[in-house]
Amino acid sequence: MSTDLSLDEVLTQMGAAGRRLDHMGAVEAGAGNISVSIAKGAEELGLAGRFPQAHPGTELPLPAPALAGRTVLVTGSGCRLRDVAKSPEANVSAFVVDEGGLTGTWYTHPAKAYARPTSEFNSHLAVHNDQVAMRGVDFQAVIHAQPPYLVQLSHIKELRSTTAFNRRILRWEPETIVQLPQGIEVLDFMVPGGQELMENNVRALRDHVIVLWSKHGIMVRSDVSPLAAVDKAEYAETGAMYEVRNIQSGGLGEGVTDDELRAVITAFGVETDLV
Repeated sequence: MSTDLSLDEVLTQMGAAGRRLDHMGAVEAGAGNISVSIAKGAEELGLAGRFPQAHPGTELPLPAPALAGRTVLVTGSGCRLRDVAKSPEANVSAFVVDEGGLTGTWYTHPAKAYARPTSEFNSHLAVHNDQVAMRGVDFQAVIHAQPPYLVQLSHIKELRSTTAFNRRILRWEPETIVQLPQGIEVLDFMVPGGQELMENNVRALRDHVIVLWSKHGIMVRSDVSPLAAVDKAEYAETGAMYEVRNIQSGGLGEGVTDDELRAVITAFGVETDLV
């Protein structure tokens, strides 16, 4: 995926990602949200063709100066991610950020099924702004979801640390550490949509592609595509699923040992400090 993608292709990817997350049981009802940042403006993307209503001077939830001139596509508050594929215009809108990053032109469709962007838009926008400022990325997808096994494990106090959590989910499938060499950063519970969560989320996603919001959900980023972000979530969720099942069976499973993980790391040339 790259900035060569058409608007139709990006929306199709967002829809496919929403359906896959729904199949995982990770976006119940209106939970979960997706955004995509693209280094193109309204004319380059042809936004008016899909989102004909333009609302200039719309205030952004936080300053995003690094995104000036860029487009951020984002799902709407209360929208079901499983519906994005069928009706993207009803469930997605677009912001083209103004110079200075305080406002933008908000592009919507008359059939929109939301009153405003997702309540987590501040966290999405902050991650996009930070990643562009830090790394200059031209394309980035960000997904927030509530995968049930990952969330369930985060309710266990003794596992609620980055070190302990990663050791538990990495020990079931050899490919997990290959796909998630930095693992997951684990945050303590913070109020959803709040400033504290937004700031810690931005920091965590500088060194990780997945951050766990304890007792709530995850946020995942990808420079490739929305589906690539979902892939990372699937690997993490599968590891969590095996861990939950092992707990339910009385902890009988041995799992992949440290020595076996080190052998995998060596064989695949994985750069990690997790083992």
